[in-house]
Amino acid sequence: MALNECERKVAVSVFLGVDIGGSGVKGALVDVATGELVSARYRVATPRPATPDAVLKVVEQVVRHFEWKGAFGCTFPGVTVSDTILTAENMDPGWVGVNAGVAITESTGLRVTVLNDADAAAIAESTFGAGSGVRGTVLLLTFGTGIGSGLIHDGVLVANTELGHLEFRGMKAEDYAAARLVEREDMRIDWWASRVNEFLVHVERLFALSRIIFGGGIAKRFDEIEPFLTVQTRVVPAALLNNAGIVGAAYTAGQRYGSADND
Repeated sequence: MALNECERKVAVSVFLGVDIGGSGVKGALVDVATGELVSARYRVATPRPATPDAVLKVVEQVVRHFEWKGAFGCTFPGVTVSDTILTAENMDPGWVGVNAGVAITESTGLRVTVLNDADAAAIAESTFGAGSGVRGTVLLLTFGTGIGSGLIHDGVLVANTELGHLEFRGMKAEDYAAARLVEREDMRIDWWASRVNEFLVHVERLFALSRIIFGGGIAKRFDEIEPFLTVQTRVVPAALLNNAGIVGAAYTAGQRYGSADND
């Protein structure tokens, strides 16, 4: 449920975050001072094919649901530079080259900041969650339709790492170890966790990591997965779970536009 006008005046730190994913488009109102959701999440299935026009209509639907009138943040599952989409592996290729910021503003009439979905989740976890206060290099990996990655060094985002697209075992890493293998193809969790561990060992050779944050919806089963992980770096489940992208999108909008914009 959307905040009414009185609540909006009190909660000047509230922004809308929208998280575009390969299977669903989710949104919620977030207090960007605390990282807490102050509304229920609203989710709409990602249309197929996930063309720009089709997805923009869903984003507009999410914005309307919350009766939102201010600037907001929105994620996209691909390389995103200055609001422009450069890759769209799990979406329609028609997204490549689209300035999503301009397109979303034209569709909703609102200002928006657009960033990679895993980068948004990494920002949220490093600010409010499992990476908060951790020095050095923190890697968030989100396991879902693909594998997203967000890299933070001493609190600063290294954008668009896309480690799920690394070649691994003769294929893209996300084709070897994405959570869809468990959720859609009924691979046993122990087999899948062993594959994830192989990938983490490989990644650990590339970076001197202080912490690995295990994210995505499947992080709720981390207790089943942890016994199969042998990497030296400490691996912890994402504190914000599947809300991290929403929180990171809203937080980034708050940083860009300031709290006064959502009054």
